[in-house]
Amino acid sequence: MNDATNLTEYVTFTTAGQLFGLPIERVQDVFKPARMTRVPMAGPEIAGVLNLRGRIVTVINLGKRLDLASQVDATAAMAIGIEFGSESFGLLVDAIGEVLKLSDGDREATPVNLERKLARVAAGVFRLDGQLLVVLDVDRVLDLGAEPAAAA
Repeated sequence: MNDATNLTEYVTFTTAGQLFGLPIERVQDVFKPARMTRVPMAGPEIAGVLNLRGRIVTVINLGKRLDLASQVDATAAMAIGIEFGSESFGLLVDAIGEVLKLSDGDREATPVNLERKLARVAAGVFRLDGQLLVVLDVDRVLDLGAEPAAAA
């Protein structure tokens, strides 16, 4: 790796067996959701709301949001706290990984063969030792009004 390249730190996590990354500057905190309240008539990706240190946080099941076959167990799941506009959100994920410092020059464009819904929220990928790390664009992931909810 060249010292002259820009490095970005990513908080990594897995959902449905896929490795994802979020730029660390977008992450407010990582927490274990407790005492979530289900929101009546909310979309299937809304796991509920909770009070986190005095703030109301809307918890989104990332696997459902991206139509992935996530096996997230609400009792074992972790959440990544994100601010979007003036709202607080928690992305419910299967497991939190480590923080990786990666060279911006190594980030590749989103592959054309990436699943369509995932490709819409991806901001590129990194090829890591046998794994593909998909960098998520937080704004696109949290833009809940961007597409109509699928009929159940």
